[in-house]
Amino acid sequence: MTLPNGPKTPWMLRVFKLIFHPLEYMEDNARQYGDIFKVGGEKSPPFVYISNPQAIKEIFSADPDLFESGRGNAILRYFLGDNSLVLLDGAKHQRQRRLLMPPFYSDRIRDYSQLICDITKEVTGRWQVGNPFTVRLFMQEITLRVILQAVFGLDEGERFQQLRYLLSKLMDMFNSPVSSTLLFFPSLRQDWGEMSPWGRFLRLRDRIKQLIYDEIRERREVGDLSRNDILTLLLSARDETGDSMTDDELHDELMTLLVAGHETTASALTWALYWIHHLPDVQEKLRYELESLGDNPAPTDIAQLPYLTAICQETMRIYPVAPSTFVRVLKAPMELMGYHFETGTSLLPSIYLIHHREDLYPEPKSFKPERFLQRQYSAYEYLPFGGGNRRCIGSGLAMLEMKLVLATIVSQFQMALTNNRPVKPIRRGLTIAPPPNLQMVVKSE
Repeated sequence: MTLPNGPKTPWMLRVFKLIFHPLEYMEDNARQYGDIFKVGGEKSPPFVYISNPQAIKEIFSADPDLFESGRGNAILRYFLGDNSLVLLDGAKHQRQRRLLMPPFYSDRIRDYSQLICDITKEVTGRWQVGNPFTVRLFMQEITLRVILQAVFGLDEGERFQQLRYLLSKLMDMFNSPVSSTLLFFPSLRQDWGEMSPWGRFLRLRDRIKQLIYDEIRERREVGDLSRNDILTLLLSARDETGDSMTDDELHDELMTLLVAGHETTASALTWALYWIHHLPDVQEKLRYELESLGDNPAPTDIAQLPYLTAICQETMRIYPVAPSTFVRVLKAPMELMGYHFETGTSLLPSIYLIHHREDLYPEPKSFKPERFLQRQYSAYEYLPFGGGNRRCIGSGLAMLEMKLVLATIVSQFQMALTNNRPVKPIRRGLTIAPPPNLQMVVKSE
């Protein structure tokens, strides 16, 4: 079997570096072994990191039945459930994707535009001049409220408040590299009751699970299909045989939307606000573009602004929230760029590494939105939402939300970072995020 080179360091040292210094882990290996390198493989099939555009194109263009993604991403089952789209393969994956796509068509997500702007104004209305605030907390509140209303149509009531509180608490359980170790070492995932971290996680998850099942049950009983939230659309969705989703399928897909739909967007928004206020030129150009629309611009006009769009694209390039796409485990041997990979090999297209290729992105460590105004990147060179049949179905909503939240905040406030020193990303669960203590302050006009 012809395999690429890779690190020979002991497994434990590799895993600790992956947890505590994930970006350096990938960069150091790519620098030493190239844009295709393997990790492990001594006693079991290896993981293969890939940051070669042609190789990624071949993977994304290959027959999806060649890969098994559920097994390669099994840790997500604890969060999302067995029926989540991201864990399904084959015909089940195709069916769920067809049922889930309609709520995310462009004409449908535009209906959420005013909602996004209104929630942003309401949440940021609590900011006071001169009082520092933690950016992520407010971005999480905005994105969680948006997704709760978009998914369930909930903006008030006891169930809304409980979901809002419990979801935030659940995701914050893995807000540092230390707490994230639970996700990498199965031996640590022991349920010893409320006193153990994993026990607390499982109980929080189960409380959220019950709230979602209660909402599904009530909505089925009421049978009101005139609402425009995602749950209503999914309740009425039918596959080609006329079957609808079961309660278990609905729960797992709703949980996927809730977790992925607010946690990742909150990280991206926090990064974007950091870069806008860390780099005066970026802020100046953005303000000029926003002012060109005049007073009270339509959300559709804001969403089409080229420099604002470029800021969002560059934000997701330089520090993508997901450093790699979903793992694809080979179900049969595959030839790729002169290498022969056996069944069971895990292929891992690296979003972070391909976004930092010097030949694609000169000065990749510098935040330069202009690069997206000067060049069109292919789906194999720029992939913040993954690719192939695993591309995130909520990418359109995420981009719209980023643009409208940023435009609303920058138009309303003059702000500054409390400390303008460069900040470095840290691990947050399975994602890469800004440090949780990043703070800003509203300045007087």
